[in-house]
Amino acid sequence: MPETRGAPSGRDERSPASSPTGRSGGREASGREAPLYGALDLGTNNCRLLIARPARDGGFRVVDSFSRIVRLGEGLTRTGRLDERAMDRAYDALALCAERIARKGVDTGRLSAVATQACRAAENGEAFVERVRRGTGLSLRIIDPAEEARLAVEGCLNLIDPTAEAVLVIDVGGGSTEMSWLTRKGEGWSAAAWMSAPLGVVSLAERHPEPDGGGEPWYEAMVADMGASITAGGIDDPALKALFAGERTHMVGTSGAITSLAGIHLNLPRYNRDRVDGLWMTRGDCEAAADRLKALGPDGRAREACIGPDRADLVLAGAAILEAVQRAWPCERVRVADRGLREGLLLQRMREDRRPPRRRRRRGRSAGRNGQGAA
Repeated sequence: MPETRGAPSGRDERSPASSPTGRSGGREASGREAPLYGALDLGTNNCRLLIARPARDGGFRVVDSFSRIVRLGEGLTRTGRLDERAMDRAYDALALCAERIARKGVDTGRLSAVATQACRAAENGEAFVERVRRGTGLSLRIIDPAEEARLAVEGCLNLIDPTAEAVLVIDVGGGSTEMSWLTRKGEGWSAAAWMSAPLGVVSLAERHPEPDGGGEPWYEAMVADMGASITAGGIDDPALKALFAGERTHMVGTSGAITSLAGIHLNLPRYNRDRVDGLWMTRGDCEAAADRLKALGPDGRAREACIGPDRADLVLAGAAILEAVQRAWPCERVRVADRGLREGLLLQRMREDRRPPRRRRRRGRSAGRNGQGAA
């Protein structure tokens, strides 16, 4: 991963503007309304869309968003292929996204649409992407784990404690978990290491079905499975380990599973992004929330407003992934991020469009009339 510079300041620049019109951050210096950009992320578990306008501070203001649990990777670890019903669910969600994109008038040149682990790993992943292109007009690009990790970091950069010396960003997906270690470099951050573990909430839950009554051995088996994947990733940097042994480090956790843990920790009657995004939790807070979820059982978890029936069988797999990371890289503080890959896609594309075009050097500009340099 290349060096990553600091993100725009401000905790909530990706949220809608607080002015009555919602337009204060969506105009260019000329006074014209800034163009719309779109970011679409088709993952193993979710299909998510974000439409936004650039803001003057370098961030953006959200105009529209969409998220649906599609479980595209359901059964993938067993068969190596995307299931027909799962593809139909994902296709229907993508068709809705295409309608929203067209209705809002997002130019295709400002739309970034990507697919991650499920399409990467499946034998028929490319065929499904082509079906989507033909049927909806959306051109999904299957990205590799390195780009997925980098984009998640980009989307979370402004949640990093500016006094920290090192940070571990954890992006828990449905089929994989990307981990990125950052160390301070001048005013920004440099990528010290990264890895992708081939386990996410869907794949881990399928490998360890919840037995009747749940129980600690079942949960610990998930933690151990993820721990083995982290070890296999081969990140063994003594200098980095020494930094994390100190106090000026923290984690940033981005995923539906981690935001659900935060909602449980806060006892929210319904999910509230403004309270969850940017929340600081201790390692003890995370473990206590996981213990409460274990005690609730599947039915109790389904009744929790911050989880619901769609995530009831996945949220403890996410908690186990986080716990395995915390055991491998002990760290007291975790910052919760309700942001990540989509935000990274938007910021990347907007930054690219802000760059002035490179001026082509005119031939013979510095030469004299006879092709010789001036005296």
